Amino acid sequence: MNQEIERRRTFAIISHPDAGKTTLTEKLLLFGGQIQVAGAVKSNKIRKTATSDWMEIEKQRGISVTTSVMEFDYSPNPDSLYKVNILDTPGHQDFAEDTFRTLTAVDSAIIVVDSAKGVEAQTRKLMTVCRMRKTPVIVFVNKMDREGKDPFDLLDELEEELQIKVRPLSWPINQGQRFKGVYNIYEKNLNLFTPDKQRVTEKISVQLDSAELDQHVGTDDAQKLRDDLEMVEAVYPEFDRQTYLDAEVAPVFFGSALNNFGVKELLDCFVEIAPSPRPTKAEERDVQPEEQKFTGFIFKITANIDPNHRSCIAFCKVCSGKFVRNAPYLHVRQGKTVRFSSPTQFMAQRKSTIDEAWPGDIVGLPDNGIFKIGDTLTEGEQLHFRGLPSFSPEMFKYIENADPMKTKQLEKGINQLMDEGVAQLFINQFNGRKLIGTVGQLQFEVIQYRLENEYGAKCRWEPASLYKACWIESDDEAQLEAFKKRKYQYMARDLEGRDVFLADSGYVLQMAQQDFEHIRFHFTSEF
Repeated sequence: MNQEIERRRTFAIISHPDAGKTTLTEKLLLFGGQIQVAGAVKSNKIRKTATSDWMEIEKQRGISVTTSVMEFDYSPNPDSLYKVNILDTPGHQDFAEDTFRTLTAVDSAIIVVDSAKGVEAQTRKLMTVCRMRKTPVIVFVNKMDREGKDPFDLLDELEEELQIKVRPLSWPINQGQRFKGVYNIYEKNLNLFTPDKQRVTEKISVQLDSAELDQHVGTDDAQKLRDDLEMVEAVYPEFDRQTYLDAEVAPVFFGSALNNFGVKELLDCFVEIAPSPRPTKAEERDVQPEEQKFTGFIFKITANIDPNHRSCIAFCKVCSGKFVRNAPYLHVRQGKTVRFSSPTQFMAQRKSTIDEAWPGDIVGLPDNGIFKIGDTLTEGEQLHFRGLPSFSPEMFKYIENADPMKTKQLEKGINQLMDEGVAQLFINQFNGRKLIGTVGQLQFEVIQYRLENEYGAKCRWEPASLYKACWIESDDEAQLEAFKKRKYQYMARDLEGRDVFLADSGYVLQMAQQDFEHIRFHFTSEF
């Protein structure tokens, strides 16, 4: 068991949109032998879309709108074989909630940064979550084959913006048109750049002070590389794996994911230094991965993963013990025993049935409506894993049926899509209308598109001028009832049947908090 735990690496790839996150995922899969040709190539006039972007709307828009789960075996050398679980997350801020929840299921993260744009807003936000959870991160500075910022300036920006110390483990030789490759500080060898989307670059063992280096990159660039590396060694402390595992230092690699350059160096170092599955915090206690009994939690639900069967899949992160197919497990929230005859592992939407899984693995469980995000599975122990928040929506629209003949399909579609947790449904207590709340406009387009294309139901949106949804609770029942009576037309219920106050302005919310001081207003639904 310890051997299985030791060889697992479960991580998320996170970044601002367009930094090259999905392209990097593709190249990692290429090295893992899961795909033979990387996705972003045009052949026979048919654009092969990225493996991890499998939804129809992702292919059309060219962006990721849901986290994809992929796994492969990888052997950097004949003596070791790692099991790598990648979670490719959406970069777009409208899908940040999906990404935040994914970060609760991983042991480390790779942050992709565009060398020209540097650290962007979404990267900063996601790094805040990593800092909060003390998740170790590695930074991959992408697009070195394009003109961008000076590497030293970039390192300063990373330290300042991400509030973490950095340590370069590879160093670029020029950039843009003059980009010649990188020197791998970690392995002490040279990698020369040849733009090729499929080929793997050769490693050249060369001494920094040898004339051979001058022959490979030219005298001027060789001298600049020596000066830069001298500066790196003087300014940044020597790399220490423990400080990386403690989330105090972020190793930095440079490369070009599109041209498959610098990716193998990143992967080889990553599998060696990244943490194997770590303990998971439950309300009752810390759960250690090497415990004999199985525990796991649901961090994501994907509706309609196979349109032919309308099936939903719940993604379960195995926290401890060994998950076994057909074994009886306790569904803690429902207090029921459940068995799974066809648990699956994924390559985006390509899946295969498995008989067992170990800590760190992500297992897909068929879901016929029994799961909610945050549910716990155990071998009988009452455990509750926490830290999977639902954020207060910032945009609201009423959803109306545009085709009365398809009422059933619309109901089913809305319920399954809401279970995914990327948007929230509220029922207005005043008029009984259904209100959808999201954190961004793009969510509404995705919901409308998926309802029509996956469920055959049409909807239309009507604007709702609301400021915030907040969940309310109080130990003073009389005051709670008085509040609900006074704010009757602004009261709603969520899918759990909890009371939600829909404030139509910041001022109204502020006044409500002042007038009803015994009521607690929550802006995430986990309390």
